[in-house]
Amino acid sequence: MNDLTLIIPAKDESDSLPQVLDSLKNLTCKIKVSLQIDDQATIDSINDKNIEIFYQSGKGYGNSLKEAINDCKTKYFCIFNADGSFEHMDLFKMYELLKENDFVYTTRYETGAGSEDDTIITYIGNKFFSKLGNILFSLKISDILYTYLMGRTSSFKSLQIKSNDFRFCVELPIKMQISLMKYKCLPSYEKKRIAGKKKVNAFKDGFLILIEMLKLFFYFKVFQKK
Repeated sequence: MNDLTLIIPAKDESDSLPQVLDSLKNLTCKIKVSLQIDDQATIDSINDKNIEIFYQSGKGYGNSLKEAINDCKTKYFCIFNADGSFEHMDLFKMYELLKENDFVYTTRYETGAGSEDDTIITYIGNKFFSKLGNILFSLKISDILYTYLMGRTSSFKSLQIKSNDFRFCVELPIKMQISLMKYKCLPSYEKKRIAGKKKVNAFKDGFLILIEMLKLFFYFKVFQKK
């Protein structure tokens, strides 16, 4: 997997990120940690690791990802969380599926999948937004807010993602669908995070995500008429 870069967005992850990097050390892919330049504790925790550190110019989860992926030099990229919740063995399955697709998504809500970290609020939110994505855009993704995904770097760059926050989670698959790109979904098991808490504000971010989906829906309608 020399043509793959793992993009690891990190914010206040000094307790978990070193362990995550240790679990990935035998992989042949490149690793890029994307963080804010003032997150000194996280920076200090990985100084002895043989990885690339990318400093985002703005703030936010989406900003961290889009800037790091747009800077990516390899053919493929994969978003990989810094909290230890992602199953790294799934990378091999995703990589194989990606050979015939633009993106490969994972889901916690299909046979053979599950989660030790999901809460009732995030479960309901994911189910609601996944269903909305299916209704409005015919997206066949059952876990739309789960960003354990792998993609072709060129395909991502062509989508010109704008979101700097958690709206990134829906902007990417919706624009992918609008652009008629190919994708697959793969069952995955989310492990209990090593440390820290979810950084999503369920109600605030949920509202922003809803507005983003509606905005893209009206864009999609205009696009279809052209």
